[in-house]
Amino acid sequence: MFQVGDKVFYPMHGAGVVKAIEEKDFRGEMENYCLITIPSSSMDVMLPVKKASKAGLRSIVDQQTAKRMLQDFYDAGHGSELPWKQRYSSNMEKIKTGELEASLEVVSDLLYRNKEKPLNASEKQMLNNAKRLVVSELALIKDISESQAENLLELPS
Repeated sequence: MFQVGDKVFYPMHGAGVVKAIEEKDFRGEMENYCLITIPSSSMDVMLPVKKASKAGLRSIVDQQTAKRMLQDFYDAGHGSELPWKQRYSSNMEKIKTGELEASLEVVSDLLYRNKEKPLNASEKQMLNNAKRLVVSELALIKDISESQAENLLELPS
């Protein structure tokens, strides 16, 4: 169970902070909801507490884990050799997991691929979405601005 003030990640939406846990009437039954503020999109999301784990809501990763994941990100150095449709499908599945490490793999793969040759429109959009999710979590983990978090995703030349 999450508490007010907890930093959480909601897959496909990004990282945020639990602002409140409120009891609301839903079809005649009282139910607890988490109110999550997601700074990267200036959005508030209400999620039934009993559906939080099924929706993939999780605590953000700790600083040490993030540091290790970023090191792996910098060391990756290659893109996937799959045909683009399979690569796209594989990358989409990784993003949907809501796991930081999986999203970092997608960002790394697409950034390195883009260095070799320009991405098609679908992969550019996927890269932007994956970066947005990763940046939102890194900003909360490290207590930095989103622009500083985005700078952490710059590949070495």
